[in-house]
Amino acid sequence: MKYIFRVLKYFVFITVLMALILLVLALAGVVEKDITQMFRNGWNSVWQIALMFLAVSAIYPRFGFCKRGVVIPGSYDEIRPGIVHYMAGRGYEVEKEEGEDLSFRLKSPLQRFLKLLFEDRITFTRDRAGYYLEGRTKDVVRIVSGLEALFNGSRTDN
Repeated sequence: MKYIFRVLKYFVFITVLMALILLVLALAGVVEKDITQMFRNGWNSVWQIALMFLAVSAIYPRFGFCKRGVVIPGSYDEIRPGIVHYMAGRGYEVEKEEGEDLSFRLKSPLQRFLKLLFEDRITFTRDRAGYYLEGRTKDVVRIVSGLEALFNGSRTDN
């Protein structure tokens, strides 16, 4: 269900963004104001563009979001303060905490909006070796790398 919601959200976002761009161009006189003259095939082009936006919106959540594991040795009481401090340094705050699972959201409403329509949640699900992080791929990869460096950086394996 979350996937379908994301597809619809991105479809609406891309469509509104394109409509605003076309509106600005039409008001500036760069393009014709009539759809039949703006596009080669007129209204048929609008439906073709909408289908293309739908295809992109259907594919994006598959690659734009991921779940990755991070190895963090230690008990929950030992590592929780380090995780919360690390995430606070990245602009996140604890949204909810259920047992040893954590959920973080960005503090700033502007940053939350800029993360593609409030898709800023990073969830930490406890595993035997550490955590599984779930969220936007770009953010998860950065956070996993930072947490591994923070908790495992001083370790030397010979």
